[in-house]
Amino acid sequence: MGLTRKKITIVGAGFVGATAAHWAAIKELGDICLVDIIEGMPQGKALDLLESSPVEGFDAQIFGTNDYADTANSDVVIITAGLPRKPGMSRDDLLFKNAEIVKNVTEQVAKYSPNAYLIVVSNPLDAMVYVAYKVSGFPTNRVMGMAGVLDAARFRTFIAMELGVSVEDVTAFVLGGHGDTMVPLPRYSTVGGIPITDLLSPEKIEALVERTRNGGAEIVNLLKTGSAFFAPSASAVAMAEAIIKDKKRLMPCAAYCDKEYNVGGYFVGVPVILGGNGVERVVEIKLTPEEEAAFQKSVEAVKSLVSKLSL
Repeated sequence: MGLTRKKITIVGAGFVGATAAHWAAIKELGDICLVDIIEGMPQGKALDLLESSPVEGFDAQIFGTNDYADTANSDVVIITAGLPRKPGMSRDDLLFKNAEIVKNVTEQVAKYSPNAYLIVVSNPLDAMVYVAYKVSGFPTNRVMGMAGVLDAARFRTFIAMELGVSVEDVTAFVLGGHGDTMVPLPRYSTVGGIPITDLLSPEKIEALVERTRNGGAEIVNLLKTGSAFFAPSASAVAMAEAIIKDKKRLMPCAAYCDKEYNVGGYFVGVPVILGGNGVERVVEIKLTPEEEAAFQKSVEAVKSLVSKLSL
């Protein structure tokens, strides 16, 4: 039959990148290339992961490199490169340093894999996706950011903990920019189909929403020397899986919106159908005036970040 495996490149072999490689390998999504500027690190982590394959029983070629030529013809590229947050830093504090990194990475990726789908994880997320879009010149369906899947996962975790139910039965929705202005939507968040507004008091929901907004900072403050990596990498790989397997999943992602939600040409967190053609469509849901106001505030925050960049 001569079927070839898909090729997944992960840029940045730090905690998020290496853990993404781990999730992708276990799911047997394809062959994996870890690329990083630090000599030996991606090679070492790739070899270590490859040596776990006989134990865990997965088949994949996994290799590390410092040369973008080795990433050629990737189907999906997950960009995790950039500086992580330290205690007291907002995601926005990383803007200029990470914009430079994401710009350089995207130029290389686009050169060697002109047909790839890009999933950006670097912070501040919504601005970094915009950088990747502008620099790559790729169509908007092939450029997206991982934020909503992670934010929704955090919200789902906290709801499940609060109600003592399985996380599998909890769906949750988070819109807007990935940061302090994100907009969790309790009306669209359910347990086995029952809205959480029927199960929890408004005060309790507000506390869970607030914890979700600060989910990243909570972990940064606990770790002290880095930021979250298990849930962010799992979320990025879930998006890659939806594309590689053409799953048509409805997921909140940072996607390009122009007319949708009246955004006017920026990447923000919205529900999308993610499948073999990348972001196949943005799903517009009805928002209450309060939700609409919170969402627009989030969009303005994203616009102000992008406006500081010279693209």
